[in-house]
Amino acid sequence: MPSTLPAHAFVALGSNLADPAGQVLAALDAIAGLPHTRLLARSSLYLNAAVGHADQPDFINAVAQIETSLAPHQLLDALLDIEHAFGRERTFRNAPRVIDLDVLSYAALQCHDTGLTLPHPRMHERAFVLVPLLEIAPDMVIPGLQAAAYYLPGVAGHGLTQVADSWTNQTRTA
Repeated sequence: MPSTLPAHAFVALGSNLADPAGQVLAALDAIAGLPHTRLLARSSLYLNAAVGHADQPDFINAVAQIETSLAPHQLLDALLDIEHAFGRERTFRNAPRVIDLDVLSYAALQCHDTGLTLPHPRMHERAFVLVPLLEIAPDMVIPGLQAAAYYLPGVAGHGLTQVADSWTNQTRTA
């Protein structure tokens, strides 16, 4: 059952297996197709090395802004269902993955529940989250912290490269 009022949320997407750019673009389409949810904006795709794992393929990352009537845990469950449908396997922490979807923030909510912490506890420490987030929401304030742009100098030099893509979902409004 959806909540009554729509909320804006940000979702991080990443992949480093089986055509990562294609996986991220397909996941954007899947997010756009969630019930009671509308895709408002999505960032460019960004290439970066796997953090802390030089033996893994590089990642493609992006961030999406959505409006949803799904409650935070419902949104998380829907994203986990998308990961499962894409074949995501959780073999070990930070394992290579066909798709990874994380709720970064949900309205101004701050919570630490079983399975869900909002805002995402490391979003301000990761260039592959901050750069695409700031591309689509330059004035974003991380709930309980500061403006997202404040943290950008701390992730400078993390080796992030914007890449071209050909996403053509006609339902987007961004």
